[in-house]
Amino acid sequence: MRFDMLGFEPQILEGLEAMGFTETTPVQEQAIPAALQGRDILACAQTGTGKTAAFLLPILNKLIKDPIEGIDTLIIEPTRELAIQVDQQLEGFSYFTGVSSVAVYGGTDGHSMSREMKALKTGVDIVVTTPGRFLSHLQLGYVDLSTVRHLVLDEADRMLDMGFVTDIMTMVNKTPKTRQTLLFSATMPAHIRKFAQNILNNPLEVSIAISKPAAGITQAAYLVNDGQKNSLIEYLLRRQNGKQRRILIFASSKKNTKDLAAFLSRHGYPAADIHSDLDQQQREDTLQAFRNNSVPILVATDVLSRGIDIRGIDVVINYDVPGDPEDYVHRIGRTARADETGLALTLVTRVTKRKFDNIEKLTGMKVAILPLPPGIEDVPDSRGQGRRGGGAGRRPSRQGGRAGGGRQGGGTNHRGGSRQGRSDTKGR
Repeated sequence: MRFDMLGFEPQILEGLEAMGFTETTPVQEQAIPAALQGRDILACAQTGTGKTAAFLLPILNKLIKDPIEGIDTLIIEPTRELAIQVDQQLEGFSYFTGVSSVAVYGGTDGHSMSREMKALKTGVDIVVTTPGRFLSHLQLGYVDLSTVRHLVLDEADRMLDMGFVTDIMTMVNKTPKTRQTLLFSATMPAHIRKFAQNILNNPLEVSIAISKPAAGITQAAYLVNDGQKNSLIEYLLRRQNGKQRRILIFASSKKNTKDLAAFLSRHGYPAADIHSDLDQQQREDTLQAFRNNSVPILVATDVLSRGIDIRGIDVVINYDVPGDPEDYVHRIGRTARADETGLALTLVTRVTKRKFDNIEKLTGMKVAILPLPPGIEDVPDSRGQGRRGGGAGRRPSRQGGRAGGGRQGGGTNHRGGSRQGRSDTKGR
């Protein structure tokens, strides 16, 4: 379906045309008409499906047709990185509309806090925020949410996993019960449905199938003991033969992230780690160093798998198999972006083999199992795993099926209101 068939105001269509958007994605086609009618939405859709436009465009359309005084829309994101991405798309979509917004997702100085305070007191149309910092503003007593007509909970499963449920409900309870609520989640387990029942009113349910890994990603795996992982990664780095590649390694705990980055640095491989123990400025500095390749190896916790949007990542390594099969797709999707090619390697232990089998079931394919290189120590881990895996295995394969989202919004100048704040978040 074409966007110009949905009844958007001319300012919206002008922005979409400038950004090169013509056809809707499946989640947009299903969600936008109902959202334009004011219905609540419960959508199971992940990053890359175009879900951001699915909630931003109907809200902008309503604000053009029926503007109000005070805060109209509260958009809650789990991490600063995701808030930045939504804020960027909002800037592009709203460029011709005169709609004002403020991004509240973290800063390290009192000046940013004061700018946020000014914007929130004055009342902007749209607030894009993360739970931790916005709750700080709310508790200081100057934020009025009584005018909110639209509430968006994006990546709801991730926010609940991060322990934000109490903070979210504190904010939700400050908004009118007559509001329109749009909840988007990459997964829809029972506890998410129960949470949704408490805040949604007769929602339209939208379910978009999980996207498959991009066609340009070559996937493979090694069967290892925990004690072999570091040696294997060091071996793989040695095989670069002086060629510097940008490598992103995902670990499932902060401890593993810190330990692996320290191990690589000790062995002469410039590596940095990123996790919730770093403050916002440290996280930004680390990502920037990775972007400009001054630190070519980044070890990250899983919660950042959706927040890292950097072109030119050559290799993704899953040091630990992710607990949620859908997170695997998010992780390896950091490589082979924009029709590039990339390599995704996963280190699978006996304990995590079942998780990996679920990943293969989710993606509908068999991932090649590669033999361990010679010289990798066979060190049983503390759980007493058996001997190392190996054998000829299956040939590396490429998986088709790209995610459905469009380009990310641009726009260097903001519309009617000023972009006044960047705020903190409790990300892991």
